[in-house]
Amino acid sequence: MNLKNTAALCIAAACIVLAVPAQAAKRVALVVGNNDYRYVPRLQKAVNDARTMGDTLKQLGFTVMVAENQTRRAFSQTLLAFDKAVDPGDTAFFFFAGHGFEIAGQNFLLPTDVPSATEGQEELVRDSSILADRIVERLQNKKARTAILVFDACRNNPFERAGTRAVAGGGGLAPMTQLPEGVFSIFSAGPRQTALDRLSNNDADPNSVFTRIFVKELTQPGLNLVQVAQRTRRVVSEMAETVRHKQVPVYFDQMVDDVFLNGAAKSEPPPVVAAKPAEPAQQVAALTQVQRMPSQSDSLNAPIAAFSRHNGGWTVVFSIADPTLGISWRLGDAGPFRETGFIDTLDSRTRKRMPNPSIELPADQQATVIQVRYVDASGEMQGPFPIRFDPEAALLRDQRKILDMTATSWLSFREYNGLLVYYSHLMSYRCAIRQVRIGIDSAVPDKVLNMPPCNPREPNAIPHDALPYLKLAPATKSVSVELTYRDGSVSEIKTFRR
Repeated sequence: MNLKNTAALCIAAACIVLAVPAQAAKRVALVVGNNDYRYVPRLQKAVNDARTMGDTLKQLGFTVMVAENQTRRAFSQTLLAFDKAVDPGDTAFFFFAGHGFEIAGQNFLLPTDVPSATEGQEELVRDSSILADRIVERLQNKKARTAILVFDACRNNPFERAGTRAVAGGGGLAPMTQLPEGVFSIFSAGPRQTALDRLSNNDADPNSVFTRIFVKELTQPGLNLVQVAQRTRRVVSEMAETVRHKQVPVYFDQMVDDVFLNGAAKSEPPPVVAAKPAEPAQQVAALTQVQRMPSQSDSLNAPIAAFSRHNGGWTVVFSIADPTLGISWRLGDAGPFRETGFIDTLDSRTRKRMPNPSIELPADQQATVIQVRYVDASGEMQGPFPIRFDPEAALLRDQRKILDMTATSWLSFREYNGLLVYYSHLMSYRCAIRQVRIGIDSAVPDKVLNMPPCNPREPNAIPHDALPYLKLAPATKSVSVELTYRDGSVSEIKTFRR
């Protein structure tokens, strides 16, 4: 079976939420498809994917600009035209299908006239291409209310040539994890995976496997972007498995509010603005790791909340920009507020004791809304401000954050009746992990490491019958490890040496 792997790395980045009049909003999209590369391998389905995405967005109420086979100069002019079409408060959608390339963690979209670079010519690629992060910045500068970006880029290195050393970098795009709050990104395939162009020689679909499923899910009524990503991931991975191919779309959820492109309920028509309809009094923002919470007046001084889980329960820490004389809170919309008390520290701004910024919740606390209010330096009560507490999402984000910060501790070696490698650290934060893969004396993790199931009531406790180590051959020099998180994202490969 002759399968062509034209990878499609698609990033759906979204939701830059700003205070703008909802009635002024419109939907604007730019789709770009590049097939006809002059100096690097041509592509077959990038233009088709862009056209299909454009037709889909028109169905969803977007005014769509379509650009095909863009040179560097034409690409720049097209982006300028897109800039002019986007006004504050708009929903903006950008789609790129073509070659993408990563250099030192930065992503570049390749125009059709990008030169054929070789070793040491990284600057040539940079100067001749479009920086992907710049697209995000431009839409932020235009104050788009919601920005959704999809990058469909070939993961094969377009600069590889037989008999030459390729430019240092990687085909496809690196995970764009350091995005502003309110951003959602989706990848059609994980690192070192290629996205299928087709399932077989008899597969006559004009679109790649990912794009054909992604556009279908986008048009399903009542689905937010997270649900679209989850359904796309499941269907694409199942389809790839039928031809013994590994392709698992990956997404990163940094959104504040749910975003619906085809209505918040199946009975409702597509909304004018891709966001939940505002409630009469307060709107509760979706949980993020460190979250800005909208108040009744959407105050810029609304508190920020961070959640951390321990075996005794939950700790919630509030950060408030204003000098405060007191903080109080309650669960839900009814009942008395409780004071947080004070700590033995003077606030230099008020010259009074600093209010305790944290509260404790029980381990079995169900999903709820925490209402927070505070007394400012002038004695005026501010708030209440709502925070949505989702224990499952909070646990995943908290443990993911710890794993990212303690990557050097994932594995440790010990010589005791032979050579052992311990992974007890990973077991302690396994609730954030879907799969652990390791490679013994190999830079490519190719073996699955079994982990006990997550216990939400005691998430950090290691079961007494779990074996937190592997016995290795005495000659083993190194072990590489890669984590797939429960949200579908994949870590960098870390190598641990004796």
